[in-house]
Amino acid sequence: MASKLYNIIVGGASVSAGAYFTTWLLTGENPTQLQTVQAEAGKKTGRLRTLPPRSTQIQSLNSEEFDVLIIGGGATGAGCAIDSVTRGLKTALVELDDFASGTSSRSTKLIHGGVRYLQKAILNLDLEQYKMVKEALHERATMLRTAPHLTHAIPIMLPVYEWWKVPYYWIGIKAYDLVAGSKTVKSSYYLTKNEALEIFPMLKKDKLVGAIVYHDGQQDDARMCLALALTATRYGATVANHVKAVHIIKDDNGKICGAHLRDELTGKEWDVKAKCIINAAGPFTDSVRKMDDDNVKEICTPSKGVHIVLPGYYSPEQMGLLDPETSDGRVIFFLPWQKHTLSGTTDSPCAVTYNPTPTEDEISFILNEIKNYLNSDVEVRRGDVLSAWGGIRPLVSDPNKGDTQSLARNHIVHVSKSNLVTIAGGKWTTYRAMAQETIDAAIKAVPELKPTKPECQTDGLQLEGAHGWTPTMYIRLVQDFGLECEVAQHLATSYGDRAFAVAKLANLTGKRWPVIGNKIHPEFPYIDAEIRYGVREYAVTAVDMIARRLRLAFLNVQAAQEALPTIVNIMAEELNWNEDEKQVRYLIGFTTNKLYINVLCNNI
Repeated sequence: MASKLYNIIVGGASVSAGAYFTTWLLTGENPTQLQTVQAEAGKKTGRLRTLPPRSTQIQSLNSEEFDVLIIGGGATGAGCAIDSVTRGLKTALVELDDFASGTSSRSTKLIHGGVRYLQKAILNLDLEQYKMVKEALHERATMLRTAPHLTHAIPIMLPVYEWWKVPYYWIGIKAYDLVAGSKTVKSSYYLTKNEALEIFPMLKKDKLVGAIVYHDGQQDDARMCLALALTATRYGATVANHVKAVHIIKDDNGKICGAHLRDELTGKEWDVKAKCIINAAGPFTDSVRKMDDDNVKEICTPSKGVHIVLPGYYSPEQMGLLDPETSDGRVIFFLPWQKHTLSGTTDSPCAVTYNPTPTEDEISFILNEIKNYLNSDVEVRRGDVLSAWGGIRPLVSDPNKGDTQSLARNHIVHVSKSNLVTIAGGKWTTYRAMAQETIDAAIKAVPELKPTKPECQTDGLQLEGAHGWTPTMYIRLVQDFGLECEVAQHLATSYGDRAFAVAKLANLTGKRWPVIGNKIHPEFPYIDAEIRYGVREYAVTAVDMIARRLRLAFLNVQAAQEALPTIVNIMAEELNWNEDEKQVRYLIGFTTNKLYINVLCNNI
């Protein structure tokens, strides 16, 4: 198919250009980009490999010994894997479900320092809170630089309805810029009432006196976490999803020396040896700590955040909104995301569960807060909720301190007597700094760990897809493959320079235009090739694909269910499912999709 496609698209091109792009079409690799990737990898660790299949990763877990075994495949765990492997430590990571299947795929999608935290730091003269914001702003800049295809700057508006609040907010936002220093994304600015309404015409006009606009970053959180896991794999780490750490193994001296694992897909169990185990299980931190010590006190205080997704016409494409003072004192964001509108989050105590369920009261709360800011022309309807989901933020008390009643504002790193290293708390933006501190603590606690590069290597390390990406790369995808422009833009911003490898897996459409790229749903830019490539990115269930390799289940659950049969059929071809397996996978995907995203739309 690739050779036929080459004749169609490149037929009139020069020989040299044709040969160059034949490499793209036949191998999915850009020769120049490959050289750049390999050169940079060589500077860091001296090695870079293609992604091994999951079966190879399982075999590695079953037959090799490791320096570091990480439990948890969210942002923090995957970040620890990159930090560890780039220091030269033999690293493995296991995740009970899928990469980013928990909190890391259910965030507000923001990369931020925390405007409200800075306000508290200034008002309360809180140095610890100030340092937390300062660190987060540095990490915000790092994320925007190391994964430019998955991240971008987003302006966020604070509408002001009382004159005296204009200087108050202005000073606060300018302080945010000042703390960021050279890491500032873009400078904040003031808008008059008319300017604010021109940019954000949905705003309520009554009593509006103006608005302050500041900038933060926005990301595709699930694909960012996946990029971390894939990057760690490129550098030599063994990572495996759907593998459970059943219990921890200790030596005669009571020190950790490995873990007993189970492949949740096959049921096979085995022991793996590791000099150090890192607990990066997020909301399930305490369950792993109790594997180490049944009597240990719980430190995690779970808090549920609920988000809803509305049609794109609820907000401008390039401007978000922050409600800093909701009716109950919480903060609500109202953001454009993936051509839809994302709003949240709530903050309420909850039990630790794999599927935190948004209640009708929580959804109604968000809708009512939205109504307070939008004009009467915009009828905020319950039926417009396309999807809703809950995520658990693992707030923690610090076991390093005698008083464990107060919650830590930042993350904590704790090393137990048996050398279980626990990293808990924190937020998405600071995942890299958290990982650095964790690996530093592990090396200090476990003398057997002897990294070839003692210092952290990840500040500025480009992630999967970033090396050859440019903002106009999608044009080459359109020109060289015959992809629809919207599809090409989506591939470029989801896969970066790996978009060429995705495109080469696409089937011909049989149309004059687009030449390749059959959509799996007519309303979204997702194409057949992404399902095939998603299997290479370790998707093994329909939910892995529909919720995290693609974001369809998070955007529109009805569309996700309509696309599910096509997705299962393609996955069946790639994973050799028989008809019975296809039927089971379809039913599991259909029911799990409802449970996983917990949609409470009127028509479901």
